[in-house]
Amino acid sequence: MPHKIGFVVVSSSGHEDGFSARELMIHAPTVSGWRSPRFCQFPQEIVLQMVERCRIRKLQLLAHQYMIASKIEFYISESLPEYFVPYQGERFRRLGYVSLCDNEKTGCKARELKSVYVDAVGQFLKLIFHENHVNKYNIYNQVALVAINIIGDPADFSDESNITSREKLLDHYLGHNTEDPALEGTYTGTSDYISPLDDLAFDMYQDPEVAQIIRKLDERKREAVQKERYDYAKKLKQAIADLQKVGERLGRYEVEKRCAVEKEDYDLAKEKKQQMEQYRAEVYQQLELHSLMDAELMRRPLDLPLQPLVPSGSPCHQKPGPSLPQLEERETEIKFAEPFLEEKPPSFSVPISPQHSAADQLLPATDPHPKINVEPLPYDERPLPAMRKQQGEALTEPEMSDADFGDAQREGVSGEPEPLTEKALREASTAIEVLGETLVAGAYSKVWSCREDALLALYKKLMEMPVGAPKEDLKSTLRASIFLIRRAIKDIVSPVFQASLKLLKMIITQYIPKHRLSKLETTHCVERTTPLLLSRTGDSSARLRIMAVNFIQEMALFKEVKYLQIIPSYLVQPLKPNSSVHLAMSQVDLLARLLKDLGTRTSGFTVDNVMKFSVSALEHRVYEVRETAVKIILDMYKQHQTLILEYLPPDDSNTRKNVLYKTIFEGFAKIDGKPTDAEIRAQKKAATQEAEKQRKEQIKALQEQLAALKEMEAEVQEKESGAVKPKNQDTQGRRAAPPEAPEIADNHYLDNLCIFCGERNESFTEEGLDLHYWKHCLMLARCNHCKQVVEISSLTDHLLTECDKKDRFGKCYRCSEAVLKEELPRHIKVKDCNPAKSETLANRCPLCHENFTPGEEAWKAHLMGPAGCTMNLRKTQVLQKAQAAQPGKGPAVAKSGSSGSKVGSKIPTPRGGLSKSSVRTYTKR
Repeated sequence: MPHKIGFVVVSSSGHEDGFSARELMIHAPTVSGWRSPRFCQFPQEIVLQMVERCRIRKLQLLAHQYMIASKIEFYISESLPEYFVPYQGERFRRLGYVSLCDNEKTGCKARELKSVYVDAVGQFLKLIFHENHVNKYNIYNQVALVAINIIGDPADFSDESNITSREKLLDHYLGHNTEDPALEGTYTGTSDYISPLDDLAFDMYQDPEVAQIIRKLDERKREAVQKERYDYAKKLKQAIADLQKVGERLGRYEVEKRCAVEKEDYDLAKEKKQQMEQYRAEVYQQLELHSLMDAELMRRPLDLPLQPLVPSGSPCHQKPGPSLPQLEERETEIKFAEPFLEEKPPSFSVPISPQHSAADQLLPATDPHPKINVEPLPYDERPLPAMRKQQGEALTEPEMSDADFGDAQREGVSGEPEPLTEKALREASTAIEVLGETLVAGAYSKVWSCREDALLALYKKLMEMPVGAPKEDLKSTLRASIFLIRRAIKDIVSPVFQASLKLLKMIITQYIPKHRLSKLETTHCVERTTPLLLSRTGDSSARLRIMAVNFIQEMALFKEVKYLQIIPSYLVQPLKPNSSVHLAMSQVDLLARLLKDLGTRTSGFTVDNVMKFSVSALEHRVYEVRETAVKIILDMYKQHQTLILEYLPPDDSNTRKNVLYKTIFEGFAKIDGKPTDAEIRAQKKAATQEAEKQRKEQIKALQEQLAALKEMEAEVQEKESGAVKPKNQDTQGRRAAPPEAPEIADNHYLDNLCIFCGERNESFTEEGLDLHYWKHCLMLARCNHCKQVVEISSLTDHLLTECDKKDRFGKCYRCSEAVLKEELPRHIKVKDCNPAKSETLANRCPLCHENFTPGEEAWKAHLMGPAGCTMNLRKTQVLQKAQAAQPGKGPAVAKSGSSGSKVGSKIPTPRGGLSKSSVRTYTKR
């Protein structure tokens, strides 16, 4: 069976001070592992020598949280490499590599445990570390390895395979199947099974001393299974599980102590050390008390020689040891390590002979489920409870409260609760007179099972009360029971709390109606317990919190409690600013639930108290509370529409700036069947799109009409030219060629022509016009934000309505230009902009921000003329080129500009042959 293989570090390429590679030989919660030198050269390597020649089956690497190598390679060799033993060593054989995660998803706060399954034989293992992953924490570019674990088999067990094959052959003829799926996952199910105790995670979270004890007990457990002592093996299994909790707690203490020392918080370090020593001493004291302490079991792991852990059945490494005791399990009733394995006391015990080892003395007890007793520890520092099954259903060991920790005496072997203290006697004097000291002592016991048994005994006692008993006795018994229930409601142990709820429900629904007690007794029960139950709805334990919320809802619906209207009055109390998050969420959730069940008529809930509570809850710091309050208000509006509006601010633009109120008013509109703001915006957008579509259709129709007119004009000209033809023939005496120039001019008038600036050029093919639009046309400009080419006259509209970055612009009400929203307040406040005039009175240039003569032709004069816009960069470039071509002359308008003005009257405007959209949507290819 593969097991943990010991090793020593032979060499390493370097290390940082205090982080030697020899740290890898120790597995414990506080180990730091190996780190490479700062700003080292890569690759780095480490050579390990295993204690014997092995067949490696599994390698486990625990990487550092931020000093992470990008890749780790593995090599194996049978003997020392050449650089250690010249001329005698052999080369390493490469096994492969693993890649490590860069750990960015966890913020470099979690360590990666990498498991690699291999099958290689050798005694020397070499690890090569490649360059590190770069992150903000690894400022020195180091790589590190916290721990490495090697799992395998000794390679020299030649006879073991023969034994295994003989056993399999015998099992085959006897009808036994060792590969039974029911055995899979156990050490007998498969020869490749690896014990969880050999896993690296076990050692990295366990106290080393406790881990040593657990391994010894696990060996005894395997021996018990081989001898078919299954009850005994079951006890050992449970003891190991409980000891693992103890080891984890001690390991956590050690880590906290180490962190405190690093922070130089020596008071905290001293406190953690004392807690460890006290806890360990109490465990060992009980071990000695029951003769469970022996030298072999309690030896420190560092005192042990370095040797591999091999199966007890291994033929080469089997050691003599004490055999399992031959006493029957039913003859022994002892508890193992009573302070940390809490259990109800057995009826008798048998003395243990000192010659047996500690593990041999761990015989089965009456109760097959020993439990961890965590009395000496504060609640938040106790081990997690072990899961177990009892009487056919799984139960979880509950944790103990802070109140249970004190200097009181431990539970005696007789199983009786400890005597009441003087303070408890004074506090519970009335209950003792009615219920008896034994029952009350059980309710006050520091053992949770005794407290639970006391409540169940009281439940039975109340159920058995005769119907004809005196009213005074019944009332006094009820009030004494409520006193104990109030104490049990505060208990954080789940079974005790659950027993108190069971008892309270029985009193309200059965005890009081059965004995026909007055409603004053029901009122007493509800009023005395409801505040405590509400406080438990803010418990940190989700299980207890849910139980409390569900019980309050159930109790409010009891017919005996419903008409009293007590619980609603508690739920509409304003939330306290310093109350816990869970408490506030539970109160609002309970209010929403009960409103649906009870309504607002005769339940204690009114429109006034519910709305005042809900409106105040809208200001709570927790989002879930505010969200639930919104739901409550919407539910109330469905029933009382006009009354609800009185408790809310007016529905105006200022109020709707608050997201919660906006959600509320939109919810009201939806309830009333009115369109919400989002729906109104969608309708407006749809109407705008429809209008734009109609406008485009109209433009298309006008363009078609214009094309038809041009065709008609061309036909008329053809007829006129046909009438001239006979005259030419008569005068010339021969047939004259028809003049083609006018026809070509009419049919191809728009060829090689820019319809915006009027320039005609032979290079204005389809591609030439694209280049002209993109770089040279004086009437066009490129948008600096979306890079589209648009007309300068419509640049402002483009920025406000069409640009990809239109959400970043706003319109100045004074100059009517598009301004960045972040600069708009300052722009308006300074008042430096030139006020715009109406479109009928003047055009507004978005480049120079000046007003000029209205009309389409005025745009050409302003943008292309020498005395026009001074901010048109394209015009400036044309003027500069003209000056360079004619030195000594003043600035002149380029030929393209003059030709444009010359034929400008004959050129259709941009809204004619070509639409603006054809240019606005043009982008550079």
